Amino acid sequence: MDDAVADLERERSRLGRTSTAERVADILRDRIIEGFFEPGQRLSEESISEALGVSRNTLREAFRLLGHERLLDHRLNRGVFVRVLSAEDVADLYRVRRVLQDAAVRRRPTGAALAVIREAVADAERSAAADDWRGVGTANIRFHQALVAMNGSPRLDETMRQLLAELRLVFHVMKNPRTFHEPFVELNRKLLELIEAGRTDEAAGFLADYLDHAERLLVRAYDPSR
Repeated sequence: MDDAVADLERERSRLGRTSTAERVADILRDRIIEGFFEPGQRLSEESISEALGVSRNTLREAFRLLGHERLLDHRLNRGVFVRVLSAEDVADLYRVRRVLQDAAVRRRPTGAALAVIREAVADAERSAAADDWRGVGTANIRFHQALVAMNGSPRLDETMRQLLAELRLVFHVMKNPRTFHEPFVELNRKLLELIEAGRTDEAAGFLADYLDHAERLLVRAYDPSR
């Protein structure tokens, strides 16, 4: 918690003189996506408000917004905690992912969209080479966000961003991050190649198998009997 909060001080410039609860929520959501805050972790109002230089009221409103996004839990007389997801949550997240991402890979990507996808794949490969598996997880999330961006819909982008923040909380259930993330570095590269080649039907089929496999791994980690 201390390292995560200390890192928030560098984000003050994003708030500026017109800081709002929405901007604070954006910063905290980004930190969840990047793996800095873990499921079940209690968030200190005092430490975070001081690190960001915002009032307690502004921070509480940001917490409320993230609660609506199912990222935080407010526990009576105990405080605010990062949400702990269930196997049922995982299944539902993947239902939504299939809808958003299948539609995306069937579209012809723009050059700008491909550039973002390529960058995410390269970042994952560099992080894997450096044995930085949290970094691989973050790059993987950016990869899938970039795929959905091929739909060309700001509303779908926002939906996917919130979904991926929840998914990052799911990643924490994996006891060995390398075992989970390493195979997907190569799979992301393969999916990119299919998209670049314009092989949309193959890309959609590949993605379906990819998501099925990832969901099985995560659900099994929650409940080994499944």
